Amino acid sequence: MTGTAPPGPRLPALLQTFAFLLAPGRYITACQRRYGDVVRFSTKFDSNFVMVFDPAIVKQVFQAPPDRLHAGKANSLLGPVLGERSVLLLDGDEHLRQRKLMLPPFHGKRLAGYAEVMREAADNAIDAWPVGREFALMPSMQLLTLEVIMRTVFGVEEGARKDELTRRIRAMLDPVSRRAGVVLLAMSGGYLGRRRIVERFERRRAEVDEMIYEEIAMRRTAPDLEERDDVFSMLVLARDEDGRPLSDGELRDELVTLLVAGHETTATGLAWTFDLLLHNPRVLAKIEEEGDDYLDAVVKESLRIRAVIPGIGRVVQKEPFSLNGYEIPVGIEINPSIAGVHRRAYPHHSEFRPERFLEPDPPDTYTWIPFGGGVRRCLGASFALMEMRTVVRRVLERTRLEPAGDPDKVERRGITMVPKRGVRVIQPQPPS
Repeated sequence: MTGTAPPGPRLPALLQTFAFLLAPGRYITACQRRYGDVVRFSTKFDSNFVMVFDPAIVKQVFQAPPDRLHAGKANSLLGPVLGERSVLLLDGDEHLRQRKLMLPPFHGKRLAGYAEVMREAADNAIDAWPVGREFALMPSMQLLTLEVIMRTVFGVEEGARKDELTRRIRAMLDPVSRRAGVVLLAMSGGYLGRRRIVERFERRRAEVDEMIYEEIAMRRTAPDLEERDDVFSMLVLARDEDGRPLSDGELRDELVTLLVAGHETTATGLAWTFDLLLHNPRVLAKIEEEGDDYLDAVVKESLRIRAVIPGIGRVVQKEPFSLNGYEIPVGIEINPSIAGVHRRAYPHHSEFRPERFLEPDPPDTYTWIPFGGGVRRCLGASFALMEMRTVVRRVLERTRLEPAGDPDKVERRGITMVPKRGVRVIQPQPPS
């Protein structure tokens, strides 16, 4: 097997593209069963890439030297939204510099200080829910997580300016978060052609950028900059080992990255968590009986069974990369399948069983990978987990939602796997 290419389906790239868009879970699972834990695919997104499903092989990818496998190149599709100086698109020393500058706000006391903002955002969401009438939970979670980002990351004061920035951000993200958005990005090679929908997106992005650059200018001269505790202000103050600050362009790209990475994905994770909880009374009841450890396990199991992002990418550099006995050529992307690993590595993988994370040998960094792994693990993982725990706890303290119908089905929308109906629920009338 050494030196050979991995096996894979021989269907035309167009047919494989439709399979990935219309029924990704079924198609990928069928290919994994037929061809094994390293499978070669070809689509209109990418003419030749490899997916990995086994945790031991994922470990080879995550532990590879950063100069051999580049994640930034694999994320180039996001360039039109995030910007070319986003930490997600950088590799090597540039990536390491940006990552070091961005890491401090998301750990320790800084992180704990955001909990109250998260509770207040949850309260605002709950107060806006209708009573005795069916509604979709997903849009509410999107507004909630955007509110958290606006306050903890952007630190924009309440008022008309905050409302306008929020409106512009939603307008920019809406088209690329739809199901067709990822097709548009892919078919244009990540650089967005000149169609009408693209021009509208670019206009909306420019409107967001205008306000962000205004905020950067005001923040750099703010007299209370060093007293502020939002991420934006900390990034303005941050200096690398050579004493260099982030440029305006770098600040813009990292703020948008935090916005995109910490808004839509966390909202989707929350929606899935409630969908799973409301259809599993045993788990719902046990949250009330057990403490924070069980709630943490519930959140982690939700992210396992409903992977928000289906996979992550690394592009081979310098020379062919040996992967489980196969030879992967330079320029080929290797995709550890988050959803695939979360199925393969767990017995009875379709069961919603938070207890997995409380057992003596819980899932590790190669069997539970919703935030990726290695040196590219998501910077905001701890932030997202804390936000999900805080919101779930607050909702359960204040109300009792009921499911309106069967468990939701998975649909690909943009780069995320979302509940197709938005998680339909009812907040019952309180007893008189």
